[in-house]
Amino acid sequence: MSLKRSSFLKLVIFLAVIAIFNILLLAQTFDAMKSQVKVHTLKNGMKFIVLERHEAPVVSFHVYADVGSANESYGITGISHLLEHMAFKGTKVVGTKNYEAEAKALDELDAVYEEIKGEKAKAKPDQEKLKVLQEKFSALEKEAKEYVVTDEFVDMMMKEGDRGVNAYTNNDATQYIDSLPSNRLEFWMAMTSDRFLNPVFREFFKERDVVMEERRLGLETQPIGKLVEDFLATAFKAHPYHHDVIGHMSDLQSITRKDVEEYFKKFYGPSNLTVGIVGDVKADDIFRMAEVYFDRIPSSPKPEPVRTEEPEQWGERRAIVEALSQPIIVVGYHRPDFRHKDSAPLEALANIIGQGRSSKLYQVLVKEKKVAVDAGCFNGFPGEKFPNLIAFYAVSARGHTSAECLGLIDEEIEKVKKESVTPEELTKFKRSTVKNLLDQMKSNSSMAALLTGADVVLGDWKLAFDQVEEIKAI
Repeated sequence: MSLKRSSFLKLVIFLAVIAIFNILLLAQTFDAMKSQVKVHTLKNGMKFIVLERHEAPVVSFHVYADVGSANESYGITGISHLLEHMAFKGTKVVGTKNYEAEAKALDELDAVYEEIKGEKAKAKPDQEKLKVLQEKFSALEKEAKEYVVTDEFVDMMMKEGDRGVNAYTNNDATQYIDSLPSNRLEFWMAMTSDRFLNPVFREFFKERDVVMEERRLGLETQPIGKLVEDFLATAFKAHPYHHDVIGHMSDLQSITRKDVEEYFKKFYGPSNLTVGIVGDVKADDIFRMAEVYFDRIPSSPKPEPVRTEEPEQWGERRAIVEALSQPIIVVGYHRPDFRHKDSAPLEALANIIGQGRSSKLYQVLVKEKKVAVDAGCFNGFPGEKFPNLIAFYAVSARGHTSAECLGLIDEEIEKVKKESVTPEELTKFKRSTVKNLLDQMKSNSSMAALLTGADVVLGDWKLAFDQVEEIKAI
């Protein structure tokens, strides 16, 4: 054996040993991390998932409300996102100078608004009466505003060191996020429990206008926003994934403060809330404080799950949007929810075909054929809890058309169906996906999100750690 060949063989053996060692170390790390997670469910049904990490004196919180736009019905689309906005408006204690007086003004404001709605709904509205009612409404709105301490909830959180105060709503869930110094644990307990026990949806009509403006700017004036809205409405004819999280404008214009209060009562009961806490805390301290602060929230039945299932699609559906824009095409294929056994292989297919600059679509459409300026893929769109879509897209280059892009997208999908993917492509996917997952787990906030998401969507927080094995097994 030559010296060169012998050295190469030694290098291969060395790298193989290192790889095996890393896999074993990774497995040990996951097992150790999993064993450190502690869970406690209060009598009212609220669940706390805690992972202690004492490397730095900080802690991250994720409150996962198991409600998103998929839980909405006709007439109140957009209410989940609107409620997320309203959850920052404070409570009976926070955000008000005089709650009793404010509550009276808010009730009067709601009553006048109902009168306005009733009059507008008539075949021949009385314009003079509407004018009087609108003046009365404006006066009451001004009076209610006098009792408000603007943004007091957020200001208090930030004053105590919360650099991660945030929230977001998607089709499946609404999540409330905080990151605080670990010695502010009880402060978070007090503020957050009050938030869900005694919410006051003040400045409702002002915030509703803000959300309506979000729709105008982010969807109605954006060609891609218009396209995606019509795309989803075409792909889902029955399931509530068919409407955008922001909701329809007519619904936003009609939703009332009472609607939000009723929606909150239905979907924000403690049995529908899961809390992930990761950082420099002791699980026993959290569970003891949770009993004091959160167990006082009255229990309520867990909401009925979404009934409607998307029926079988009988043929190709198309939607065309006309707008001043480069040609854009989106092509969707129905796929099962993320609990399905094929979810991981579908994730690999989506990644290899259309995610990143090294993907098949980008290489062919953008680099080689130059018919598109961008091309890619969304997987698990627009949500993960229910059967959803793998969606491929392309933005045509000057002088080229969506039809050309569609033809090439179809060709690449057919190639994968006939030839499968290469071992190199699959290995690259596995490595990058595992790395991304590990990077998420390094962050306290991302780890809290992984634990709560796995528990609610997949059915068990432990499955957050099992994803690596699923990826390796593809």
